[in-house]
Amino acid sequence: MTIKGKGYSYYLEDEKIIEYLSLSPRMRLEWLEEIDSFNRKALRGVRRKIWEKFRRGEV
Repeated sequence: MTIKGKGYSYYLEDEKIIEYLSLSPRMRLEWLEEIDSFNRKALRGVRRKIWEKFRRGEV
């Protein structure tokens, strides 16, 4: 979802997308769980609240 003036965008090289698509569903899920775990540890308190607002498009 894109809200004018909010959110973010980024660019991925085709090679990175192809690399991700070559992973098995299990490996994709493990990667996602690792990222989620990292974010939960790294983002706490005020930063976590800001991140959640950002994800909802409020910031």
